[in-house]
Amino acid sequence: MKHRYKVREIAQQSGLSEATVDRVLHDRPGVRPDTRSEVGQAISDLDKQRSQLRLNGRKFLFDVVMQTPARFSTEFRSALEAELPMLSPAVVRCRFHFRETESVADITSTLGRFTTRGSHGLIVKAPDDPDVVTAIDRLVEMGIPVVTYVTDVPASRRVDYVGIDNRAAGATAAYLIDGWLGDVDAAVLIILTSNIFRNEGEREMGFRSTLRALGAERGDAAGRRVVEITDSEGLDQTVEALVERALAGHPDIEAVYSIGGGNTGVVQAFSRAGRRCRVFVGHDLDSDNRPLLESGALSAVLHHDLRADARMACRVLMQAGGSLDGLVNERSQVQVLTRFNTPPQLR
Repeated sequence: MKHRYKVREIAQQSGLSEATVDRVLHDRPGVRPDTRSEVGQAISDLDKQRSQLRLNGRKFLFDVVMQTPARFSTEFRSALEAELPMLSPAVVRCRFHFRETESVADITSTLGRFTTRGSHGLIVKAPDDPDVVTAIDRLVEMGIPVVTYVTDVPASRRVDYVGIDNRAAGATAAYLIDGWLGDVDAAVLIILTSNIFRNEGEREMGFRSTLRALGAERGDAAGRRVVEITDSEGLDQTVEALVERALAGHPDIEAVYSIGGGNTGVVQAFSRAGRRCRVFVGHDLDSDNRPLLESGALSAVLHHDLRADARMACRVLMQAGGSLDGLVNERSQVQVLTRFNTPPQLR
């Protein structure tokens, strides 16, 4: 059994005798399975405690760089700040660099600043662009680990991606919308922030492919018609104007999958057009979406635990710096929230 501890340490942790521990470690006969499990658990516990000891007194300074609407960056900042005390015994501080709209050149310029600012790691939400890849790789080469969040930049040397499986999220949205529409022959409007974020493209692909598959199951080879609008930047005013134009040109639109946000603008556009939105699915339970969900304007919100994401991102950066061992990053679980099942702490 693989380990790095003295027999005496394992015996003390497990409450077994040194002779028994020695028999287990050398795989000798005559040892009960339960005893072997106790020794294995003792080694696992010692590994965790070893990591805690390494964190004791350590100080980390992480930078968070995001191009995203303020409603989301505000939610993530609150989640991260709530988790920082939970990362004890390490002391973690964060600096925040948020922009609602920014060119790729501006983003790479921002990322380049941290080569001289003493950062211990970055949490980044940025476009999947070759210049962003280069900027991330330069940071990693200098020993500054990078975690991508919500949307990935997989060609870069980033340490890991933290967030949901975006294709699965899009597939979930298709399943909900198609099921709620039932036999109604209606088109679905997809709203994207832009074409530069990988996560939005993955959500759209998951949505379209699942919608086609569900149509095929019903014997409808073409599936439901999809109308797409993009370059909204997730801003209400822009979204409202784009949705009004789409509704004017497509009288059969009766459902919406909002990938990029600006959902208040969607509701206003339908209202101004005197049209009914039968099904409306969006992402993230932020300050805009909460009242829309509670009122029934939003049918469902696909949400994920931002605090768990924040904790994981910080721990991944700590492990990259050699202060943790054995951390396994798993994708965030997609939660389907309606006005009837929203947890009290998220209201």
